[in-house]
Amino acid sequence: MFKQIILKSGRERSLINRHPWVFSGAVKELPKASNGEIIEVLSNKNELLGYGFFSPNSQITCRVFEFTNEIISINKKFWLKKIEAAFELRKQFINQTQTNIFRLAHAEGDFFPGVIIDIYNKTAVCQILIKGVELIKEDIFYALNKLGFANIYLKTKQNTQLLEGVSEGNCWIAEKTLMPLTATENEIDFYIDVEQGQKTGFFIDQRENRKMLGKLSDEKNVLNTFSYSGGFSLYALKGGAKCVHSVDSSKDAIELCNKNVELNNFKNHQSFTEDCFLFLKNCQENFYDIIVIDPPAFAKHSRSVKNAARGYKNLNMLGINKIKPGGLIFTFSCSQHIDKDLFRKIIFGAAADCKKNVRVLRQLSQPDDHPINIFHPEGEYLKGLLLYVE
Repeated sequence: MFKQIILKSGRERSLINRHPWVFSGAVKELPKASNGEIIEVLSNKNELLGYGFFSPNSQITCRVFEFTNEIISINKKFWLKKIEAAFELRKQFINQTQTNIFRLAHAEGDFFPGVIIDIYNKTAVCQILIKGVELIKEDIFYALNKLGFANIYLKTKQNTQLLEGVSEGNCWIAEKTLMPLTATENEIDFYIDVEQGQKTGFFIDQRENRKMLGKLSDEKNVLNTFSYSGGFSLYALKGGAKCVHSVDSSKDAIELCNKNVELNNFKNHQSFTEDCFLFLKNCQENFYDIIVIDPPAFAKHSRSVKNAARGYKNLNMLGINKIKPGGLIFTFSCSQHIDKDLFRKIIFGAAADCKKNVRVLRQLSQPDDHPINIFHPEGEYLKGLLLYVE
């Protein structure tokens, strides 16, 4: 028997519309439940709306993982079915003979809030975001084993441990793999360090945008800023680029990038351990045919949006001013608090201040294995534009 949370009158609409977050201000009555416990969500008239993970100390009091008006059993088979459904969806879009790097579970995008599962060859990296998922972790590991992933690495952010009360740290759950492991994306090999690497080890969400860049890179001079392990750089090299420069302020990232270039026996590459703003400011004008601007999230919370917008604008002004006439810029924001309309306005401001004709050729986003729950628009975090600069 599950404990229950009761909503205030008139505050059920978002739940009826299947938005998975119950905010504290919408709650009439809290259950005497512990952090992470699975609870029933009831309307003000005591009608069952669904089931979710309870977070008493968070502004998001409950994250709903199942919308239903029926009593259901939530057990090991329930979670197995949910993860199997996510895996079957990936099989429809990802050719696993060419790519064994993909996201298996994308939190609310797969109706499973609080968990990210990324796959690197035979290794699954499980990132826990809330206490509720930590309490069912054994069921998740069971499902991953059933799907054939023998190596499982558990990863949690320090702020998740502090804010959400998650006690688990980073550790191997089953059959530790030596780092870095090797995995393949669109027939390009990458070294992945799931223990020390950024995010879960790689930026999987740029796969399709990297592929597009590769198709446009033949005989081009390409600059990849904030390059990390060289994802965009390797696609440009495979696409026949005449020259590729990778820039990142992290020495470790550049070392990994260079190793990935060597792993694939690519030539015509040079890397720079430098601040990307300064590199763009000082680099040769009209040399690059293509510039990739893919910085980390500048806006970690809503209070930082104004400063983040200024950073994105300055960065893109540098790119627009430096690129060769007729060049292309792949520009991105992964800041959840910068929506795509605001991002486009920022790029408009940069182009206007540069006094150059700039056209949007494509709007770019996250790939199929990062699905967006239509009831949860917050899941559309990656925004990008392919620009043509006259």
